[in-house]
Amino acid sequence: MKKVLIALDYNPTAQKVAEDGFSMAKAMNAEITLLHVIEDPVYYSSPGYSPIMGFNGFVETGQFQLYSVDALEKATLHFLDKSRHHLGDKTIKTMVVKGECAESILKTAKDLNADIIVMGSHSRRWLDEILMGSITENVLHHTSLPLFIIPTSQNRHNLKIR
Repeated sequence: MKKVLIALDYNPTAQKVAEDGFSMAKAMNAEITLLHVIEDPVYYSSPGYSPIMGFNGFVETGQFQLYSVDALEKATLHFLDKSRHHLGDKTIKTMVVKGECAESILKTAKDLNADIIVMGSHSRRWLDEILMGSITENVLHHTSLPLFIIPTSQNRHNLKIR
């Protein structure tokens, strides 16, 4: 395994996914790409969520006016840069793409010739708590690549990024 794609969403559990995916990739001495997909900008303005991936106070959004998808993309790249810094590896690549989440993850993995996709499994619906998130399930059913799924629902409220 030479290339690892780590897909991060707007949930605070993204830190756990990034850290666990990073550990696996480093053990294999693989190239790492952090990916965030902007599917629906409304998620970033919902009450109770910080504008970027749910990390309250992590990104000072005052410098980023999140009124357009382009501004949101710039703020998200800023977050991914902070995530790269948190993981302590300047060689990590970052990408933000726009589109439907599962489809965009699969296309990006193909474009990068990734050997494995790392994703979290969490949900905001009770049935998905029993199964897995719909995006993760969709990627699982449409990829021929190995998929490393990190369960995150139990640790959802205890994560903080430094």
